[in-house]
Amino acid sequence: MPHTPLHAVATDKYDTFAVATGPVDESVEAIYFLDFLTGDLRAAVLGRRTGFIAYYYYNVNTDLGVEPAKNPRYLMVTGQADLRRGGGMIQPSLSVVYVAEITNGTVAAYAIPWSPNILAQNQVVKQPLVRVGLTRFRMAAPGGGGVAPPE
Repeated sequence: MPHTPLHAVATDKYDTFAVATGPVDESVEAIYFLDFLTGDLRAAVLGRRTGFIAYYYYNVNTDLGVEPAKNPRYLMVTGQADLRRGGGMIQPSLSVVYVAEITNGTVAAYAIPWSPNILAQNQVVKQPLVRVGLTRFRMAAPGGGGVAPPE
C-alpha cells in the first residue's frame, strides 16, 4: 500500500484569543493569532534556520462589521484552498484562515501572499494578509436561513 502524507491543522481559543495553523506551501505552515479585543489577525511562518521569518497582519473589524465596544464573538479555523493564479512570484498560500463574527453572522477568508523564495532565502517579510472572500452565514431577518452574500 502506498504511503499517503497526512496533514493536520490545529485550532484553539481561550477567552479573547484564538490560534490556528494551516499550510502555506508544501513544506511549511503558518500559525494564526486573532485578538478578539482589537480584531487584529496576525500570522507567522517559521524559517528553515532562524525561527520566525515571515509576519502578516490584518484588522478584521471593518470587514466583519464589528464595533469593538459591543463585545464581538469570533470563531476562527483554517481550510485548504488552491487559489494560485498565474505565474507570478507571489501566490496565495495553500490554506486560508476563516474568521467569523457570530453576532452579526459575517465570515471572511484571508490568505498569506507567499513566495517560496522567502523560505529559500530565509528572508524576513512583513506584509498584510489578503482578504479573499466575504459572506454572511446568518440572515438579518428572523426566520431567514442559509448562506447569503454580504449586503
